[in-house]
Amino acid sequence: MSLILKEKNDHILTLTINRPEALNALNKELLTIIEESMIEAEKDEDIYVVILTGTGKAFVAGADIAYMQCMSGMEAKNWAKFGSHVFSTIEKMSKPVIAAINGFALGGGCELAMSCDIRIASDKAKFGQPEVGLGVTAGFGGTQRLPRLVGIEKAKELLFTGDMIKADEALRIGLVSKVVAAETLIDEALDFAKRITKNAQLAVRQTKDAITHGMQCDIDSALAYEAEIFGTCFSTEDQREGMTAFVEKRKVTGFKNK
Repeated sequence: MSLILKEKNDHILTLTINRPEALNALNKELLTIIEESMIEAEKDEDIYVVILTGTGKAFVAGADIAYMQCMSGMEAKNWAKFGSHVFSTIEKMSKPVIAAINGFALGGGCELAMSCDIRIASDKAKFGQPEVGLGVTAGFGGTQRLPRLVGIEKAKELLFTGDMIKADEALRIGLVSKVVAAETLIDEALDFAKRITKNAQLAVRQTKDAITHGMQCDIDSALAYEAEIFGTCFSTEDQREGMTAFVEKRKVTGFKNK
């Protein structure tokens, strides 16, 4: 049985994590396949947007506890570095990644969702970083990405208590951008992805790059970087077509990603 199911339509790749017997818990094999799938998607010029979701009751219920249980300190450190590397690969992809969170997104599952650009949750989804209840810390980026998304105080509350929250609370604190009925989740994610695919993809990717870069530096450096990529766009065929169509009051005939 494949650990990742793949479906590509209309420039959108849907990756479905498929380890339902373990609530899609992350072990090294699954993390490796996720990374390989993302690298393949990055290289495929026909893919504009990636949707990541899960089978069964979970998006990802966390890292595989049985897999980690007997690790030494050094083995655990290397495991955390590997998981963080995979999630950073997703975060740094030029193409947008949408997490369609169908169920439990706990521990490493919440951290995986946070490495994606947009998070759309089923009304059945639940979120949390329960690691302290297991005697460990979040190790795949939870202590770093969660404060950036929901603020330091709320992140500390969730990380210190290990509390699990429902989708509506995740929406309220800004952890997800939208909550939808479970039966419409994939359709909603596909609709969102299609709204991205109709735009100039070079501009979409430059926009993602500017945001990712800017969040890691001071505002003046970020604004200078934004000006650089704005100028770069003016050497593209897409810019000429987009602005000419606007001036001529017509629809864009089709962006060429050039």
